[in-house]
Amino acid sequence: MPADGIALSPKASLMTADEIFAIARTFVKNGVDKIRLTGGEPLLRKDFPEIVSKLSDLEVSLSITTNGILIDRHIEVLKQFNVNKINLSLDTLVSSKFHSITLRNQFEKVIDNLHLLLNNDFKVKVNVVLMKGFNENEIIDFVKLTQFLPISIRFIEFMPFAGNEWDRSKMVSQNEILSQVSTAFSSEEIQKLEDEKNFTSRNYKIKDFQGDFGIISSITNPFCDSCNRIRLTANGKIKNCLFSNSETDLLTALRNDESIEELISKSIKNKKKVRAGMVSVSEMDDPAKHFDNRSMIAIGG
Repeated sequence: MPADGIALSPKASLMTADEIFAIARTFVKNGVDKIRLTGGEPLLRKDFPEIVSKLSDLEVSLSITTNGILIDRHIEVLKQFNVNKINLSLDTLVSSKFHSITLRNQFEKVIDNLHLLLNNDFKVKVNVVLMKGFNENEIIDFVKLTQFLPISIRFIEFMPFAGNEWDRSKMVSQNEILSQVSTAFSSEEIQKLEDEKNFTSRNYKIKDFQGDFGIISSITNPFCDSCNRIRLTANGKIKNCLFSNSETDLLTALRNDESIEELISKSIKNKKKVRAGMVSVSEMDDPAKHFDNRSMIAIGG
């Protein structure tokens, strides 16, 4: 989080709970069977219970991505509407580092809420964005968490977005992650798990550990050919790829009582084959390719 924060969107430009439901219902009608509420931080919305209540009427699997700070306040709502799959964003296991990136003294609260989720039988994935010089020395510590906790650690390669000072030298690649794991554990202990259909994470497990870990390698080993994700921002715009600079406005059409199905279809059909057209890693080094994309903390969805 930047020290001076980010510009907040006017409330009138954001989807209401009813508008979220209306657009989600259209997606479900056209084959979507899973909806994830992500950030910013979805639990900050005062109408979060209303949103999940409405979405629970659709025939979909519901899940959220959260920073974990407000989980204890909403855990009964999550249970009530069967939101039992939680992605918890946690980039470090060191309290001082946590404060430096979040500007909050909430590390212990997040850890307590992680255990609260596990004690209530939620399925928890922990998202860890890796950066050299910051947290690549914690890779094995995160993997060792899976020995005693039934969680999935997901290491994410650092990706270029507006304002995050993208530099390929800061990125920790899939090969570097596996190299560290191979040094800490024997080849007999490291087990490759079968990739899920339409996977984003290539998953592994240490023999006899309760949990597992995976690698989301959007830069060095992309999974674009099997990706079936579509993102809807809080102000009602489709991003057909996380890396895409272009967006398709559904909310304006909805508010004008116009059909949004054709807009959805066109956006999906215009999806580039690889990373919004950035085929090579060298293309991602060019700021002109991604400078006008939203910053990651402003994408939401």
